[in-house]
Amino acid sequence: MKFDDDIFVYEWAEYFDNNCNSYYIGGSVQALVDPGLAKYFPRLLSEMEKDGIRREDIRTIINTHGHADHIEGSSLFNGSGVQIALHEKEVAFYNGPENAVLSRMFGLSVPAIDINLVLQEGELVLGGENFQVLLVPGHSPGSIALYWPRTGALFSGDVIFDQNVGRTDFPGGDGNLLKQSITRLSELNAEYLLPGHMGMVIGGERVKNNFEMVTRYVFPYI
Repeated sequence: MKFDDDIFVYEWAEYFDNNCNSYYIGGSVQALVDPGLAKYFPRLLSEMEKDGIRREDIRTIINTHGHADHIEGSSLFNGSGVQIALHEKEVAFYNGPENAVLSRMFGLSVPAIDINLVLQEGELVLGGENFQVLLVPGHSPGSIALYWPRTGALFSGDVIFDQNVGRTDFPGGDGNLLKQSITRLSELNAEYLLPGHMGMVIGGERVKNNFEMVTRYVFPYI
């Protein structure tokens, strides 16, 4: 679904299996944020094609973190020349024993993924557009949020959702770090909250209210 001139939104609304929301940033950027599970990637690609986006239009894949329901589809791009991005701390988690344990919990294995764009916190330039990569651990050790200052779009992965937050009871999770990460994101001038699950939060005031609600009513239980 086209959200604005350069952002396309593909929400996962099925309840029979877990998968994530995916986002495509068009224009000169041509980046896919979180491709999801490999078995559902053909379905995602079919939805993208309805918006005129071909597989060949994906030049970069930004993985917000290394959980299978977000990253597994990246393995389909190994050796293709596409940039596959993950934060350096999450690369270590992805290849480590905790992620293997987590994958087995969901009946999955950890596929080999050619991470050829190792992210660090700070500015990321894609197609002439400036983004900010923010390290926001808590759901996983190397989770990132991607912020686009020009548009106010905040791709938050599984750090914060609409009136909820990402789980911290998985291997590598940390509730105190998650609260610190959410507090940090709340200081951004975000106009759109584009999370890894559930619906979007649209409008600067609604985004601000969502952070305040989570801080007040969810933080005590983390």
